[in-house]
Amino acid sequence: MANKKFKIKKGDEVIIIAGDDKGKTAEVLKVLTKQDAVIVAGCKLAKKAVKPTEENKDGGFENKEMPIHISNVKKVEA
Repeated sequence: MANKKFKIKKGDEVIIIAGDDKGKTAEVLKVLTKQDAVIVAGCKLAKKAVKPTEENKDGGFENKEMPIHISNVKKVEA
């Protein structure tokens, strides 16, 4: 199996071209090569339940960025 190579890297500015966040411009936080996806700061947020821990006594909910398929983002040319 050949290694996948993407033109989008961590830290790049991208624009979302499909989905609920269409038109937003933000920075790539992580590239997930096995899933053909990227995680973009502040886009595709989902509420996730968090159990109480030593650091977070209350637990509750937090907003977390979910993966976006790489075909739905486009690198912003400088």
